[in-house]
Amino acid sequence: MMDIVISSGHGRHIRGASGIIDEVDEARRVVDTVAQYLRRLGVGVAVFHDDVSDDQSENLERIVDFHNSQDRDRDVSVHFNAYEPTDEPMGCEVLYVTEDVFAEELSAVMAKVAGFINRGAKQRNDLYFLNQTNEPAVLAEICFVDSAADTDAYADRFDQLCKAIAITLAGTDIEVTPDRQPLVVAGFSGKCSWFGGPDDTGVDPDEGLAFIYDYDTAPDLFLDEQPPGTSGLARRLDPDAFYVACRWDYDVTSKDMLADQSRLALVRAKRTGKMFFAHPADWGPHQDTGRAADLSPGLLEALGIGTDDEVVVIYPAPADSMDAERRSLSGLS
Repeated sequence: MMDIVISSGHGRHIRGASGIIDEVDEARRVVDTVAQYLRRLGVGVAVFHDDVSDDQSENLERIVDFHNSQDRDRDVSVHFNAYEPTDEPMGCEVLYVTEDVFAEELSAVMAKVAGFINRGAKQRNDLYFLNQTNEPAVLAEICFVDSAADTDAYADRFDQLCKAIAITLAGTDIEVTPDRQPLVVAGFSGKCSWFGGPDDTGVDPDEGLAFIYDYDTAPDLFLDEQPPGTSGLARRLDPDAFYVACRWDYDVTSKDMLADQSRLALVRAKRTGKMFFAHPADWGPHQDTGRAADLSPGLLEALGIGTDDEVVVIYPAPADSMDAERRSLSGLS
């Protein structure tokens, strides 16, 4: 199981930036809420807020000492930026020394969900936290405390933002433990391809699906008419619908559960940071392909990726996070 240590920047007596919102107060809110979601995802998490230090050096050392005292896989520090009072949007960014790929991914996710400008990943070699923690570390600058546009977006999308940060931190290193009431019971990560519809000649004309046996079970996933020369549901899938196939473990996610159209999977593209909900539709791809998921052509296009790009699939998506009409993480409520 993955373990993460996440802390808020600055401290109770060593205040950070202050504007429309206060950095220390809001960083603590973000840390505590992200930690709640991480625990529900089955991730081990330790939280730290400095209530003791009276000067900056002591504050930095105390935060880093706590991180380095824990057994963990990743260190995360949460901060807020400041520049000058403005009504204009300023955006989010993630700072790193070595974790460039993950920092890019996290920044893109934060921007997507909250509607921030994505300032991206920035390498910083002058920050005590990033230099002194001895596990892979990132420092997330959530938004600008003195930007009215940023703080409005942050307030409006706070819970969705924290969920998305937690999901990104967790990746698919997720275990189901009965005492944690996890949000997900299955996670897949790796390369993807596409399947389904009249043009998928990789399936036989009469080939069916693994757990959807008739059109009426999931009419939204299918074309109104069976394509000429075919009789199987695999070739009748609507290429524009959002569906996904993974190598589901039926002992964990039963066929009945997967066929339930009220339960969706969350699919995230690592390269673009885009996320959408999709219906489980089949079992696959075969492990010999080296891929983790097959997506509908429409979903592949919406994510802005192609064959052999990497995706993360989490199933089922949190029930309270689904805006089924928009089918995108920017619509979580």
